[in-house]
Amino acid sequence: MQDDRADIAKGGASVRLDNVTFRYGSMEMLFDLTVEGSAIAAIIGPSGSGKSTLLNLVAGFEKAESGRVWIGGKDVTLLPPSRRAVSMVFQDNNLFAHLDVFSNVGLGRRPDLKLSSADEDAVSSAIAKVGLAGKEKRRPEALSGGERQRVALARTLVRNSPVLLLDEAFASLGPALRHEMLDLIGDLRDETGMTVIMVTHHPDDALRLSSMLFFLEEGHIAASGPAEQMLSPDGPPLLRKYLGSQESEV
Repeated sequence: MQDDRADIAKGGASVRLDNVTFRYGSMEMLFDLTVEGSAIAAIIGPSGSGKSTLLNLVAGFEKAESGRVWIGGKDVTLLPPSRRAVSMVFQDNNLFAHLDVFSNVGLGRRPDLKLSSADEDAVSSAIAKVGLAGKEKRRPEALSGGERQRVALARTLVRNSPVLLLDEAFASLGPALRHEMLDLIGDLRDETGMTVIMVTHHPDDALRLSSMLFFLEEGHIAASGPAEQMLSPDGPPLLRKYLGSQESEV
């Protein structure tokens, strides 16, 4: 079966959730949003508001009860994750402890690790792009937390997907390392043109990457707009209330 990722030109692909509904327990979720190709979008909101579910609906790990999911102008609502033009990085980097950096990245190219010379070149290039050249033979236990996330990111790069989803991928990192990883994401977006959608608990992440910001509350998008506007003193009252509650918990 043909992989639909090959049908989408290099660069970023638009992502659209068209009145997508999903039920989780007693919560009924409704998502209606568009992220333009090559844009960066940040998703924030309280725990349990549906942030990870939104990403999972884009990736295909969850199935919409109604509505349509579009990627690059193609209806992918019924396609499995393997045929969607997306790659995803989680907070848990999902690296294999018994494999070295090169092999962990190579899995993104071929799950059986039967790599051609072209595949090996692509893996080496991705490792270099994320700043890990020279560490190809190290296993995850010999890497820092930030380096492990770089390996996970390199694994997504070799898939050549036009959409990158980040589900709190850098939440476990300290501020300096998190900012370093965000800057790397920005550089890679500028180089490849990929579309980036990230879930984060840190509103300043959206400002650092000049993102569109979507604020979720109780399973729906309560407010959206450019991050600088949304996070200004004149931003939506619901968002200001949420940010105030976060500060009071610190």
